Amino acid sequence: MPTRINFEQQLNELKKSLEEMGSSVETSIDRLFDAMTEMNQEATEFVIKNERVINDMERAIEAQCLSLITRQQPIVGDLRLISSALKVVTDIERIGDHAVDIAELVSRWKDQNLVEYSPHISPMITACKEMVHDAVEAFANQDFEQANTVIKNDDIVDELFNKMKNDVVATLQQKSKVQDEVVGTVMKDKNNNLASPDVCVDIMMIAKYLEKVGDHAVNIAEWEIFRETGSIQNVRLL
Repeated sequence: MPTRINFEQQLNELKKSLEEMGSSVETSIDRLFDAMTEMNQEATEFVIKNERVINDMERAIEAQCLSLITRQQPIVGDLRLISSALKVVTDIERIGDHAVDIAELVSRWKDQNLVEYSPHISPMITACKEMVHDAVEAFANQDFEQANTVIKNDDIVDELFNKMKNDVVATLQQKSKVQDEVVGTVMKDKNNNLASPDVCVDIMMIAKYLEKVGDHAVNIAEWEIFRETGSIQNVRLL
């Protein structure tokens, strides 16, 4: 029969695995920043390829969880931790998916600096990355207060999303003033040619995916609160 000490070691290994997966996703978000601010195609390709690494981590963590449940007969508190970890790993994996979604959009405009279309893209990426980091850390360290802080910080991401939306709306309104012309100088590419207004749609899609990253970070924080209280609050099905 496995000892309690051995069981605790395996629980710690599970938390460490979650942190490593979270770190891998953070790296993808960092490279997204490079892809957009420096028009770095290699960074875009890294994010897309890193999805496989993240997916492999997800499967390995799920196997850890199932092993702990079937072989260790965990008590109620431990069972909440393990079942929450199964949910957390899904949210982390979805964050990785959204990073790929954004990378694929960025690759469509590899010759344009998308940050120029809205000054709020960079702050939104940074805010999302911090939320993901803090949420995973809160779960791994069983930090109830940090989890609540992550949930509150979602307002920052939502505000940045609205600002990006307003930037795009302003650009499209400018387009309407020139009728058949595309949105003035802000819509010109590096060769001074008028670009397609489709870039505005893609900017909004990027903003929406970043907002979803924030929502998944909130979910992770909510699962930490569930682990401690046994109460599910506002976990979102995304």
